[in-house]
Amino acid sequence: MTAIYFSIATFFSTSFGGLLALRLRDRLRYVMGFTAGVLVALVAFDLLPEIFELTHEMNLAPAIPMGALMVGYLAFYVVEKLSLIHHSHNDEEGKPLTTHPQVGVLAALALSGHSFLDGVGIGLGFQVSTTAGIVVAIAVIAHDMSDGLNTVTLMLVNHNTSRRALALLAVDAIAPLLGTLSTFLFTIHGMALPIYLGFFAGFLLYIGASDILPAAHSKESSGGTVLLTFVGVLFAFVVTRFVG
Repeated sequence: MTAIYFSIATFFSTSFGGLLALRLRDRLRYVMGFTAGVLVALVAFDLLPEIFELTHEMNLAPAIPMGALMVGYLAFYVVEKLSLIHHSHNDEEGKPLTTHPQVGVLAALALSGHSFLDGVGIGLGFQVSTTAGIVVAIAVIAHDMSDGLNTVTLMLVNHNTSRRALALLAVDAIAPLLGTLSTFLFTIHGMALPIYLGFFAGFLLYIGASDILPAAHSKESSGGTVLLTFVGVLFAFVVTRFVG
C-alpha cells in the first residue's frame, strides 16, 4: 500500500507541473539537480552493494548483473532517443521543427509511457526494500513535475487546445499509478533479483546522469544546482545508511 500512496503523490506532482507549465521551468533546474544526485548515489550506495552481496551469496558471476546494468542503461537511452520528446525534433532554440496537433499528442503519449515505467520503478523498488522504494518514489515525484510541464507545453506549442492539453495531462498523471499497480501481478526473487537490480541500476544511471542532470544545466551553469546535486548525494547516503 505504501507504493500506491507514493504513486498517488506522483499524480498530484504531474498535475501541478502541468498546470503551472512554463512558470516553473527556471525553478525546476534546482529540483532536477537534487534528483540527479539522489539517483546516482542510490546506485552507488544501495543497489551496487546489494548486487555484489547477492552475487557472492549465489555464486553468480558479477558480469551477469553488470551486463544487465548496461542493457538497462542502453534500453532507456534507445527508448528516449526514438521518442518525439527530445532534441532530434527541435531546432537550435528548442522549438519543434514540425508543429502539428498530432505531433503534440504523440509526444505527450511518449511522456505518458515514460511515466508508466516510473510507476513500475516505484513498485519494484518497494519489492527490493523500503529504502529503495522511498528514495525512488521521491525522485520520481520530483521528476514527474517536469513531465507534466512538458506534456502541456508540447501540446500547446503544437497548436492543440487547452482542453486537449489537460486531457493528455490527465493521462500522464494517472500513468505512474497504473505502472505501480502492474507490479502487484509479479514479484522479483531468486537469481532474477541481482539481474533485475543491475537492469534497474542502469535505468537510474541513465535517468540521473544522462537525462535529468544535463536538463538541469541546459540553460545556464548554476552554482545552486551543483550544490543541490551534492545535497542529493548526501541525502541518498544518509537514507541508505540509516533508513529501512
